[in-house]
Amino acid sequence: MTKNKETAIVRGTKNIFADLGYADAEMHLLKAKLVSRIQVAITAQALTQVASAQSMGLSQPDVSRLLNGQFREVSLERLMRLLIRLGCDVDITIRKHGKPATPQDTIHLQAATA
Repeated sequence: MTKNKETAIVRGTKNIFADLGYADAEMHLLKAKLVSRIQVAITAQALTQVASAQSMGLSQPDVSRLLNGQFREVSLERLMRLLIRLGCDVDITIRKHGKPATPQDTIHLQAATA
């Protein structure tokens, strides 16, 4: 026997971590976006987890955990470093809220050229 219950549908924000009540939700979202870019870089280069682990200086199980969403304890700095080791450039832009960025507002972190 099923009961008819009305289900309230609530529109979420653009940050699932905030919707779930996580402390530091913005930080979690930023880390998730960086991990997503790591996955994109690995896929674009057709790397296996073993090969990507070697490129990033990690173990294969660490790559697996990272790509499966277990990145809470991984720092932003480390995630950016992993992207650089995968051959990506990372730009950090710091500007006044609501103002357009100028060239001097951006810090460029570049992958080493071989």
